[in-house]
Amino acid sequence: MRPLFVRRARQLVTLAGSSAAPLVGEQMSNLSIIENGSVWIENGTITAVGPDDELVRRFADRLAEAEVIDARGKTVTPGLVDPHTHLVYAGSREHEWTMRLGGATYMEIMNAGGGIHATTKATREASEETLYEESKRRLDQFLLHGVTTVEAKSGYGLSLEHEIKQLNVAKRLDDTHPVDVVSTFLGAHAVPPEWKHDREEYIRLIIEEMIPEVSRQGLAEFNDVFCERGVFTPDEARRILEAGKAHGLTPKIHADEIEPYGGAELAAEVGAISADHLLRASDEGLRRMAERGVIGVLLPGTAFFLLTNAAHARRLLDAGVPVALATDCNPGSSPTVSLPLVMSLACLHMRMTPAEALAAATINAAHAIGRAHVIGSLELGKKADLVVFNVPNYVQIMYYYGVNHAETVIKDGKVVVAGGKVRV
Repeated sequence: MRPLFVRRARQLVTLAGSSAAPLVGEQMSNLSIIENGSVWIENGTITAVGPDDELVRRFADRLAEAEVIDARGKTVTPGLVDPHTHLVYAGSREHEWTMRLGGATYMEIMNAGGGIHATTKATREASEETLYEESKRRLDQFLLHGVTTVEAKSGYGLSLEHEIKQLNVAKRLDDTHPVDVVSTFLGAHAVPPEWKHDREEYIRLIIEEMIPEVSRQGLAEFNDVFCERGVFTPDEARRILEAGKAHGLTPKIHADEIEPYGGAELAAEVGAISADHLLRASDEGLRRMAERGVIGVLLPGTAFFLLTNAAHARRLLDAGVPVALATDCNPGSSPTVSLPLVMSLACLHMRMTPAEALAAATINAAHAIGRAHVIGSLELGKKADLVVFNVPNYVQIMYYYGVNHAETVIKDGKVVVAGGKVRV
């Protein structure tokens, strides 16, 4: 593979020095920007980062052999990282959106057989090949928007057979698609209709059958629970997360989205890598998360689509909680693949600064899936995942909201998007 030389970026946003621990508070404003910056890449790895004239001198005798990407007048960032998606599913639920616009609530729709249950039915009925093709199209769109790594949850199978099917599709996508796919088991996404009169038996199935089999097959790194009134209680969530830990799965948790329910406190108690949503998290829960270094993954697109107030990002930042951002891509509450749009919403509805939003969608997002040692910043020895945005500064990535500025995407040192088209 020829060396790749990304040259003369008007702003090269490196986020250097943030791999050891997630950024908190004022640290999230320090993006370590190099003006007229360049990156030298070999064998899929970043070999050098610095001012263009410095790298030209260093590699003077090798310039002729390198593939050159001219980034003059543009902004180069680390590849974006989405640490909370429901990538693998079948079907669509636009009819529920119109119901919600008419006043129906999320839980009312779910309790009437819609919501998660509707997607579970479609996902169970879909073949593995159908799931793969639908999910691949979504993953292509993530890539076109500058996302080079995603976390993908199961949770629309809600039986051993169909949870395994979802996770197999995620693994196949990880093996065949340029985007890295990091898998999370979410058998505790809801209690399926066939078990609604014996929820304890379903919890037993998760703990004694699903988790051991997912672990045995090596299909997931994380174990997640939707901890919310009417879904799984904190005590039930604790049992499921501890069972996952016993089988080597790191805890994550959907926490305090609809009402204060102790999810943030539970995340700290079980040592979760992240607690996600957090719209209604208590001050005490945030304090405990900060003490334990639990990352708060905020999902402004979900609140926007559900017509509710977004999480108060400044509460988390002021409490010392490291903050990441994600799309929550799913068919019911956030049908988007645009992490740049989510970053704009974080600024507009959560009062995050553009610098904080970019840090939250790169290095802190990488920490939220245990990948900060290899992605999330542009530093020597890391994977060469970069995005060239056709704007002169990083603020414009979010300022021009709803516009996809990703012009070139580099994954593992290979150009996989050029001129706004996937090239694999």
